[in-house]
Amino acid sequence: MDTTDIFELASVSKQFTAMIIMMLAEDHKLDYEDPVARYLPNLPYRDITIRHLLTHTSGLPDYQAVMDQYWDKSKVTSNEDNIRYLIQYHPEPLFRPGEGYEYSNTGYMLLATIAEIASGEDFIELCRSRIFSPLGMTQTDFRTPSQKRSIDHFTSGYLHDPERDRYINADSFPAFNYTIWLGNRKGPGRISSTARDLFTWDRALYTGKLVHTNSMREAYSPMNLADGTLSYYGFGWVITSDSLWGDVVSHTGDNPGYKTEIVRYIDADKTIILLNNNAHEKKSEIIKGLRAILSGDRRHDH
Repeated sequence: MDTTDIFELASVSKQFTAMIIMMLAEDHKLDYEDPVARYLPNLPYRDITIRHLLTHTSGLPDYQAVMDQYWDKSKVTSNEDNIRYLIQYHPEPLFRPGEGYEYSNTGYMLLATIAEIASGEDFIELCRSRIFSPLGMTQTDFRTPSQKRSIDHFTSGYLHDPERDRYINADSFPAFNYTIWLGNRKGPGRISSTARDLFTWDRALYTGKLVHTNSMREAYSPMNLADGTLSYYGFGWVITSDSLWGDVVSHTGDNPGYKTEIVRYIDADKTIILLNNNAHEKKSEIIKGLRAILSGDRRHDH
């Protein structure tokens, strides 16, 4: 393993989706308070704003569950298919927008489509032209299965098979074939990258090269819910704090065989990046250990 080996990021991808929305907001092509109905008028869920989508407070149902029930899995879905099925079958919302928090892949799938409508450009090309290429993230992209197979330093996902007592390719498990028939989705995941490129991304977020400081401050701010409480998920980032290091933003990712995480101590300018391709049960312990090392360094400094 090396810092230039490529891993699926899974939901760590959401911070890039949020960044595209933030860029388009600064370009005045959309606004966080815009109703989703302005872009998707036939969607049967009302009073949802772009801010609700960014912060997982929309109450939208899970699009994947709808597709799993009704979609012909011999075909590969697109965002347009996912939205069409949400309109056709319109499962009940989980709660009224702004009244709660529920992690939503549906919301981030819709954000990618809204970005395309607002900009007139393909979402993948937006990510390439506005984030990956300007920052020199040369190993970061959306990749097809054949493209992944053609890259020597692309790490396949593995899972432990207790019957054979060994790790086998995650694609061997029929339960995970949704990654194939949902293979053209945009927004919730699908970006693959390296530890080195993610560190380049991390550095850029301090510079104002992508969006202004005020936009980043808003991305790291909790969401006010209807009952006056706060939900601690900003724009693509989980928001916490550390007694020694101050404000922390982070995100995890989980795909068949992959467990990923980025933890950014934004007050202290410290970062942990962990990419794993065997979904190891000790991944959380490794993160805790790395956090402890940072905390120990801080206490030693004092």
